[in-house]
Amino acid sequence: MNTGTTPKHPLDGLLRTDRIPHIWCPGCGIGTVFSSALIAISSTGTDPMKTAVVSGIGCSGRGAGYVNLDSYHTTHGRAIPFATGMKLAKPELTVVVFSGDGDLFAIGGNHFIHAARRNMDLTVICVNNLNYGMTGGQAAATTPHLAKTSTTPMGNPEVPFNLPLLAYASGATYIARWTMLHTRDLTQSITEALMHTGFSFIEVLAPCPTGFGRKNKLKNSDLLRIYQEKAIVKNGANPAETILDLEQGITLGKFVDYDRPTFEQNYARIISN
Repeated sequence: MNTGTTPKHPLDGLLRTDRIPHIWCPGCGIGTVFSSALIAISSTGTDPMKTAVVSGIGCSGRGAGYVNLDSYHTTHGRAIPFATGMKLAKPELTVVVFSGDGDLFAIGGNHFIHAARRNMDLTVICVNNLNYGMTGGQAAATTPHLAKTSTTPMGNPEVPFNLPLLAYASGATYIARWTMLHTRDLTQSITEALMHTGFSFIEVLAPCPTGFGRKNKLKNSDLLRIYQEKAIVKNGANPAETILDLEQGITLGKFVDYDRPTFEQNYARIISN
């Protein structure tokens, strides 16, 4: 029977539907990662009035503008220090940083390592599309060696960061890597990260057909096939042994999950003495 009403999307309550459609390109994986993050936030039962999403500059950084929560689109590379200030001012908040590899690990790299070192109680979701997608497809700190970009037309001469290893060496207490194709694992991992007390980091590989794909003559289906065929799920793997090679293989899984005092806990202990 036709009731004359339009069915609601399950995430309508967490979306600013007046801002839809979004700006992400056809074939881009950010929307899938964004949906997984919102499903995870919803499943944890956290109070929407005590949940905030912070992002920086870039394609992924536009996510904050679509979420119907307190959200902040900050300056380039400054999402983590902004989120840190929020968490210190209001410790009861659940603070999520949703941004891209360029924002978090190039101009924002210094902020990342120190927030992890301090074990700030934040959940950081990094959408890694292997290039600066929004500003022209330039080489980033995560661009694979020899891959072509608008600034490395003959191939990238640099070796990229191993993000799980960088997070582990910096002191993060929850670390995982998935692709946007592994949506169930990804959603579960984000849920765990939100419930974890301490600095949680999840790297999510997502295709950028407009920037990275075109330059490397990879269709969106090619990138998704790589995610499927080259995935090596190895929970508990040593972050130093994880690989991200589009030909050799991509190590996925939850690598690190342990407890140590957060910055807030250490600070409270000191000032109480």
